[in-house]
Amino acid sequence: MSALRIGVVGCADIALRRMLPAFAASPRTVVTAIASRAADKARAAADTFGCAAVVGYDALLERSDVDAVYVPLPVALHARWTERALRAGKHVLAEKPLTARSDDTARLLGLAREHGVVLAENYLFVHHGAYTSVRDLVAEGVIGDVRALHASFTIPPRPADDIRYRADLDGGALLDIGVYPVRLASLLLGPELRVHGAVLRHDTARGVDLGGSALLGDAATGASAQLVFGMEHGYTAGWRLLGSEGSLALDRAYSPPAEHRPVLRIERAGGVEERVLPAHDQAAAAVAAFAESVRHRRTGGAADTSDAAAMVRRARLVDEIRRTAHLVKV
Repeated sequence: MSALRIGVVGCADIALRRMLPAFAASPRTVVTAIASRAADKARAAADTFGCAAVVGYDALLERSDVDAVYVPLPVALHARWTERALRAGKHVLAEKPLTARSDDTARLLGLAREHGVVLAENYLFVHHGAYTSVRDLVAEGVIGDVRALHASFTIPPRPADDIRYRADLDGGALLDIGVYPVRLASLLLGPELRVHGAVLRHDTARGVDLGGSALLGDAATGASAQLVFGMEHGYTAGWRLLGSEGSLALDRAYSPPAEHRPVLRIERAGGVEERVLPAHDQAAAAVAAFAESVRHRRTGGAADTSDAAAMVRRARLVDEIRRTAHLVKV
């Protein structure tokens, strides 16, 4: 089957730094066009990756040489441009989170089913080989029954004009950073989590949350997740999974460089083991997974309704954190 022809909506940093190189390097994809509202930005990016420069996002969606669209725009623009791409018959890979609200996420997934195209949400870390190792160890009972997850993702303050501080673009720590540990909790503890409490530090002048924490739990298993996130902190990006007979822990858990070899710490009554795992390019793995999903649909395969349902449940968790959180105004 011919390579999947990719069009990119916007010249965001994540596109230029991680995803465009991954699309260009994959034998399963080829970048055919990059769009920007500014001609000079489109041309600079297109020259780097040897493809067409397009001015305006609608113009990119009209191109017959684009099979699929990658959307790295600010969160507030995801729903609008994802919907236009789906209605144009394009497969879509959108940066996380897919939308800012679960109703929009559910609506877009329904639209993708209606048009027979793939809609995927781009959490890179779930494609890292380290998480295959983690899930295998849990399944083997190495730490016994899973009891709790402690996870954090925090970064230092950004420049004052950073889009994360713009309420009109759905900025804030929860949607930009907090969604990572929420996604992790769903990955390691399963899909039946509910919100049992949350706190958000709210910047009243800018109208965005600067950080917070959330407690999630699964009523059936009793497992819980304590999540911390923020963008006025020292850098942290790790987690510890506690079981009845031990624990697993991983640092640099969300966005390690391709050459990084993760160190998985396994603690049990008999001692501590630090297992160095293979390096893995999670961006390349995400591109391969998206291309495989599109190949599956092209060859008559059914849509993955379980994955779509899980995506909506995760979006509802984020909605619930935002709705029920105690606000600490700063």
